[in-house]
Amino acid sequence: MPKLKGYWCPVLHAHLPFVRHPEYQDFLEEDWFYEGLTETYIPLLSIFEKLAEDGIHFRLTMTISPTLAAMLSDPLLQSRYRNRLYKLLELSSKEIARTRGLAQKEFYQTAILWKDIISNTIRLWEKYRGNLLEGFRRLQDEGFIEIITCGATHGFLPFIIHPEALEAQIKFAVDDYTLKFRRPPRGIWLPECAYQPGEIDKILKKYGIKFFFLEAHGLLFGRPAPRYGVFAPVYTPDGIACFGRDQETAHQVWSADVGYPGDHEYREFYRDVGYDLDYDYIRPYLHEDGVRRNVGLKYYRITSRKTPLDAKKPYNPERARERARTHAGNFMFNREKQIEYLHSLIGRKPIVVSPFDAELFGHWWFEGPVFLDFLLRKINSEQNTFRTITPTEYLNEYPHNQIIQPAASSWGDKGYYEVWLNGSNDWIYRHLHKAAERMIEISSRYPAARGITKRALNQMARELVLAQSSDWAFIMTTGTMVEYARKRTTDHILRFTRLYNDVKSRSIDTGFLEDLEKKDNIFPAIDYSIYARRQNSI
Repeated sequence: MPKLKGYWCPVLHAHLPFVRHPEYQDFLEEDWFYEGLTETYIPLLSIFEKLAEDGIHFRLTMTISPTLAAMLSDPLLQSRYRNRLYKLLELSSKEIARTRGLAQKEFYQTAILWKDIISNTIRLWEKYRGNLLEGFRRLQDEGFIEIITCGATHGFLPFIIHPEALEAQIKFAVDDYTLKFRRPPRGIWLPECAYQPGEIDKILKKYGIKFFFLEAHGLLFGRPAPRYGVFAPVYTPDGIACFGRDQETAHQVWSADVGYPGDHEYREFYRDVGYDLDYDYIRPYLHEDGVRRNVGLKYYRITSRKTPLDAKKPYNPERARERARTHAGNFMFNREKQIEYLHSLIGRKPIVVSPFDAELFGHWWFEGPVFLDFLLRKINSEQNTFRTITPTEYLNEYPHNQIIQPAASSWGDKGYYEVWLNGSNDWIYRHLHKAAERMIEISSRYPAARGITKRALNQMARELVLAQSSDWAFIMTTGTMVEYARKRTTDHILRFTRLYNDVKSRSIDTGFLEDLEKKDNIFPAIDYSIYARRQNSI
């Protein structure tokens, strides 16, 4: 049998901003979460469980950000999603009847596919009584996946200038992970892969974090230069392992121009029955406002990048599935050749690290979960050059690594911080910095508060970290849903400021506080005192 020559480390970053609006019966932006469940998180969990059941050796690293974990475990969102699922099941059943007599048989085949997908989604949802974290935790406990944490609310760490506020983003995340997964996290996904030398390393070390990931240039521009490039981890001066992103695998899967998801046989994301079907027919499945929007059922393939939406060809599930099988084989072959070559150069087993947004698999690239299923099975049975591995396993095999100082970087456009600091969003930071300053001031004044004062201070901490989410600045840059992103930022700052003034004046409005505790109920065990100056010695 050929000697094992290296490893592939797939990393899926599963994150959504905290969107929860109990004050409304029907809220558009909650769709982000429901779509993620149906199209990404449940399909991935289903595939991982089947691989484990079939005895397939696979390893995969997955972030479940604290905000996503909070939504996955929230009874209100679980109930709303269950209702949505059964509405989709009703629609998919009607679609089978509608498409049965159509001349283009592909529509009927796709309608059957949708009915099967939604039925299987319901089966898995009911299996875990709506708590998917239980399924992912079980896979971690059995050794198939390694779940890592993230910043508490995906705050852009280099822009959090107060050490107390920076530490709070890590502490709240570690505490929440430990509560939900019954053990502390070993690794972390730095939000947006955004890194800056200095305080971040020290805080990660304090909270027992063993590794994180960076975009390639974060390692390659480090000092001294990494001996093995991005194909082996390095240690920061504070002893935290850092893994660099491989660009070749990123382009193969991620690139809009040359990546697999752009293949003409794959499902077209932007054409949906919410726009295509007769309005009276589709109206029961739209939001209360009745505006046409995506409902999730799609019948067309990409055809070509230049083909207008109204000229797309029908989707053929079997052809798309075969294309996913072919692409999985191609990806495996390329990793074999890459790892063989790297092994011959560096004289140790290289690790090829491939981080992706989890939502690429299923939501944006409908066939992505099927591709992963084919790929992990092929790696297990059709070659012996490499195996999948987690960062913890690799560090166990290679505990001695070069020490370098990684460079400031992110995985955003142009590789640095411009996406999160530009003319569209720069106004937010003076408010975030002032709020952090006030949080430190008031916590230091009341380091051991009790009763309603403690509750108000804890809610201030929630409002601050929710305002710090990098998602709002990102949305302002991209120009989509900007009004909502601006409102979320200003709402949290205004709520924080009112609580600050109430605590300072010792006249807390109980009704206002209770309303916020119901709306913004993330981190039920939060402890504001991390912001008190006397407790922050790193």
